[in-house]
Amino acid sequence: MRRFAAPEAKTAMLRAIAFAEDLGDELEDFGHLSSPNPNIRIIAALMRGHIEGKVVTATSLIGASRAPYATASRRLQEMFEAGLIEKRPRTRTGKSYSMHPSETLLDHWMQMSSRLERLSAKHFGSTSALGRTEDYYFGGTYMNVKSIPPLQVLPEPLKLAGGLRVLVHGDPTFMVMDNLKRQFEQTLGAQIHQRAFSIDRLRSEAKINAERKASRYDIIAVDLPWVGEFADSGILMPLEEVMEIAQLDPADFHTAGWQAAHWNGKLYGVPAQTTPELLFYRKDLFAQNGLVPPQTTDELLTAAKALHAPQRGQYGIAWNAARGTALGHTVLMTLADFGQPILDLPRIAGGFDTAHLAKGQYRVTIDTEAGLRAAEFLLELLQYSPPEILSMSWYERVRPYASGRIAMAYGYTLLAPYFELDDSSPAQKQTGYLPHPAGPNASPVAPVGGYMMGIPANLPKERVADAVAALRVFTSPEAQKLYVQNGSRTNPRYSVAADPDVRRVSPIFEAVDAMSWRDELQFWPRPPIPEINEIIQICGEEFHDMLRGIVSPKEALRRAQGRADAII
Repeated sequence: MRRFAAPEAKTAMLRAIAFAEDLGDELEDFGHLSSPNPNIRIIAALMRGHIEGKVVTATSLIGASRAPYATASRRLQEMFEAGLIEKRPRTRTGKSYSMHPSETLLDHWMQMSSRLERLSAKHFGSTSALGRTEDYYFGGTYMNVKSIPPLQVLPEPLKLAGGLRVLVHGDPTFMVMDNLKRQFEQTLGAQIHQRAFSIDRLRSEAKINAERKASRYDIIAVDLPWVGEFADSGILMPLEEVMEIAQLDPADFHTAGWQAAHWNGKLYGVPAQTTPELLFYRKDLFAQNGLVPPQTTDELLTAAKALHAPQRGQYGIAWNAARGTALGHTVLMTLADFGQPILDLPRIAGGFDTAHLAKGQYRVTIDTEAGLRAAEFLLELLQYSPPEILSMSWYERVRPYASGRIAMAYGYTLLAPYFELDDSSPAQKQTGYLPHPAGPNASPVAPVGGYMMGIPANLPKERVADAVAALRVFTSPEAQKLYVQNGSRTNPRYSVAADPDVRRVSPIFEAVDAMSWRDELQFWPRPPIPEINEIIQICGEEFHDMLRGIVSPKEALRRAQGRADAII
């Protein structure tokens, strides 16, 4: 599969394309003395089509060149011979082709994009402002971005016997989809039958469905840590086999969410929710107590202690501490806060490398010095938590935050509607959003959660094409904007976060966008290996015993390590 550049490189490439096109216009208009440069025009059109996920043909490139047909055709042939352009069959007959930039051209354009910015700085002043996340998003500028248009009906309605069948998680975002069912039925031209389950039942139903001769569902939602298991078990089909991936506009997805949907180099789903776990904190309470937003675990403990007033019914912080899956997730994310993944992943710029997990050469890393610091941190956090903390999980930690009982809470962005849409909540319009504060010698991380939507491998062939069409609609910028406008606080796309209508809805989208730019959005804290659910369960059991005082931190680490080693 073709690799994609990092977000900052993509942005520079798009700016270079716009600059080349605009400069060409100015030079060609000046005194009518300059002729079009067909090479630059062809390459700019090809690169823009590639980044925006649009089909590009030889005819469209010749048209974009603004040169005579014969001249443009010669230039195009020269680029083929130079290895700058690749062509792929669009039909089974092989008579129609689409045009794509080669790896060589992509590398050259990325390098030229960087040089153009440096030249601009040299001759016209500093371009440092170009990199500010408040001014620029992945594909353009926040200042000039246009609103994403409403959903448009498909040219041809779906022809699915019995309608479209979708299996999802029962969270606020997928419930928004269900509330918009009539609108999506009109868009797709087919009835939609959606089933929503809790996270554990969803996984169980997806696995049961894979054992059926023919899938009962056209599309299923998949929690990102399940990707490795579902890929290796043949539950999902690789999307490259049934669609043109470029049509999804990969450059528009938050990098961590897009990477998390891959396993062994193949794409198994399209991100439908990118919902990092953040630290929610009451800005008004922090201001009243002279506190600064915590950047480190020590600052977090200081703030939690200062805001902990049980005698007034107010507690410092809430988090996932219920036995099993809930606390297990907290353990993995707390390890990440102290700079250590749950596996022995190689360190790379911006985090840790998960690209080779499909080879199976990994081991669990729990019983370590960083693991001990993480365990001791959780014990300290316990002192400033509400009395029912050891039974708190996903929703229970955010509801008391919304009611005003809790000053801070770790929570996924998908839970923000509990206070952002509640006019009676003291946290409404008073909540700040931060990545997880970091331990010593570590960097802040916003662990990525959420769901992708994929196609079951056992879906009958006659339903696949329509299922893919529906998948593209559900994950499109138009649909994602609609979810946000109707209460969702998750979003996998840069363009949606940049939309002025979306940015007015909630500050959460700008905050998450900025975290993505700073490489704080990461999915390595919950690596999607087939054994991850068992490891999470083990951590949630052993650390719960530690929090209850049954075992020491060192004993909890030793037991968790031993049990996890046994399943790898």
